[in-house]
Amino acid sequence: MWVAAIQLNSTLDLEANLARAQALVEAAASRGARLVALPEHFACLGRDADTAAAAQPVDGPLVTRFRELAGKLGIFLLMGSFPERTPGKARPYNTSLLLGPRGQILASYRKLHLFDVDLPGAPPSRESEFTQPGDAVVTTALPGESFTAGLSICYDLRFPELFRAQVNRGANLLLLPAAFTTTTGRDHWEVLLRARAIENLAYVVAPAQCGEHVPGRRTYGRSLIIDPWGLILAQAPDGEGVVMARLDYERLQRLRRELPCLRHRRLP
Repeated sequence: MWVAAIQLNSTLDLEANLARAQALVEAAASRGARLVALPEHFACLGRDADTAAAAQPVDGPLVTRFRELAGKLGIFLLMGSFPERTPGKARPYNTSLLLGPRGQILASYRKLHLFDVDLPGAPPSRESEFTQPGDAVVTTALPGESFTAGLSICYDLRFPELFRAQVNRGANLLLLPAAFTTTTGRDHWEVLLRARAIENLAYVVAPAQCGEHVPGRRTYGRSLIIDPWGLILAQAPDGEGVVMARLDYERLQRLRRELPCLRHRRLP
């Protein structure tokens, strides 16, 4: 199965962001991608308060537009993440949707781990002030394919127990849309993604934001597609664009047979 990771430099200009995202999704599908993945906050990205102010419900125009796009192209489409407004909640969720080839919603994941961090040389982040945390591990089979996807978002990458929980539920494809900071991305992005692939013997698709979004907020980019042995199949250069790779289910099965560490776990 061919997959694509889209790299964006989203800003506060919603319509411009959506036009670029749609054009890149269409380009990836035209090149044969069966699954196309967008990054975190692909529709609007600025300071936390500004991003949260762009919240929409799942039945709003943003999701409707991309459901129609997935159905028109006949692809699986990961709506990286967007702020989801829900009744009775003062703060939106940071939500990732996986859409099916008929435009159906296969899975909805709300970001569990919120980025409340003070990093040298970067503005402080208090995602929890503007975002409601999720409370569920989410996996879903891809109809007609051999893969089961586990959904996560950005800062979740630092919590390996989440990915092991996904694998325990059958995941062999880990989807992680991100807007990883430049400060941490230089040293941690590739290392952590390859570790999640290796320790879970799973494919990883990680579409990312890149560049400056508003003054003072920069993201690392370098979107990655990684195989279950930790080998990098595709990596995006700086700037917006699409990278693609082929996921080989037989190779995944063979690696899990030859190195059966998932069956060798012995926990007290």
